[in-house]
Amino acid sequence: QVQLVESGGGLVQAGGSLRLSCAASGRTFNGYAMGWFRQAPGKEREFVAGVNWSGDRTTYVDTVKGRFTISRDNAKNTVYLQMNSLRPEDTAVYYCAAEAQQTYGNRIPAAQADFGSWGQGTQVTVSS
Repeated sequence: QVQLVESGGGLVQAGGSLRLSCAASGRTFNGYAMGWFRQAPGKEREFVAGVNWSGDRTTYVDTVKGRFTISRDNAKNTVYLQMNSLRPEDTAVYYCAAEAQQTYGNRIPAAQADFGSWGQGTQVTVSS
């Protein structure tokens, strides 16, 4: 497994931006597909965005398309989530997740059960 540490969360006004980072260690980072999930109070954890091992393919949940961008820097062992035009409903704890790309071939995993490594989460709060 790979160890993951998220950072970059905080409090922001609606319409603002944040960039989350997830630093990985322990395994060869470029062998992993990466994902971002979030969990709001009283709700189930949901998939937000995913990226394949090389960074040339991404996928998003419909509610963040056009506002959020996932990217990765394999030289820095880091995946990012750029969040623009934030809304109060984006308030949640955001989690980074990793799984070996070879497990899924060319597919980007998008379910919680698809990922074997998780970070501890970072809080994002969007005020109205």
